[in-house]
Amino acid sequence: MKIALVGYGKMGHMIESCAKAMGHEIVATVDVMAKDATNLVAAGDGQAVAEAVKKSGAEGVIEFSHPTAVITNLKALIPLGIPVVCGTTGWASSESEIEKLCASSDGICMRSSNFSIGVNMFYKIVEEASRIMAEYSDYDVAVWEAHHNQKADSPSGTALEVARRVMNGNKSKTEMVFDAFHEKPKANELHVSSTRIGFVPGTHTVFFDSPADSIELTHRARSREGFAKGSVVALEKLSSKIASGELSCGKLYGMEDLF
Repeated sequence: MKIALVGYGKMGHMIESCAKAMGHEIVATVDVMAKDATNLVAAGDGQAVAEAVKKSGAEGVIEFSHPTAVITNLKALIPLGIPVVCGTTGWASSESEIEKLCASSDGICMRSSNFSIGVNMFYKIVEEASRIMAEYSDYDVAVWEAHHNQKADSPSGTALEVARRVMNGNKSKTEMVFDAFHEKPKANELHVSSTRIGFVPGTHTVFFDSPADSIELTHRARSREGFAKGSVVALEKLSSKIASGELSCGKLYGMEDLF
């Protein structure tokens, strides 16, 4: 497949390596700062992004840019009519806008806070564990995550999805709290805390704690490679499922639709 990469930082370079190793061709790399990108564009210039991708003859796009740029990029890319896989996080509040754009332009977009196969299995484990532990009122639950100090958003998109899975399993938790507590937490509040330090690729832990004992479920990424390879696999699956008619154009998809 001919693939265009929008966002050519550390993750973009890793995706390029994985895609080539998997037999794909990278026909364009688009970025606002990376000097080795094939296309340097001005920040906020969605038209330039779209033109670069269109001219490259790309059959699919993987977007890993920045929370401040992702919506502009998606608005430019989705109307091109080729599959777009987006791994940039920090835009959950705009999802309905992108869903409407997909529908109105017959576009194809798939987004995920984390493309790692292991993380997506972790989501399922957390939801089931939360459902089991919710039967025992002695156990409280919380979510913690750590990432490298270059990460732009907090909490991570993965942590937010983990927290949603906890709340799916435990209906008594109805509100996420991200800030420090200055009073006793309410029983319905789920604390989601974050640490930014050094070079941590990504660690996510769910705690179940009682007076008698504590249970911890942890996913610890060793490198960005799992995320990068997963995004390429996602583009492969999205393209093939669209081609076979298993999925249709005009929708915003998630990992659960592909795996």
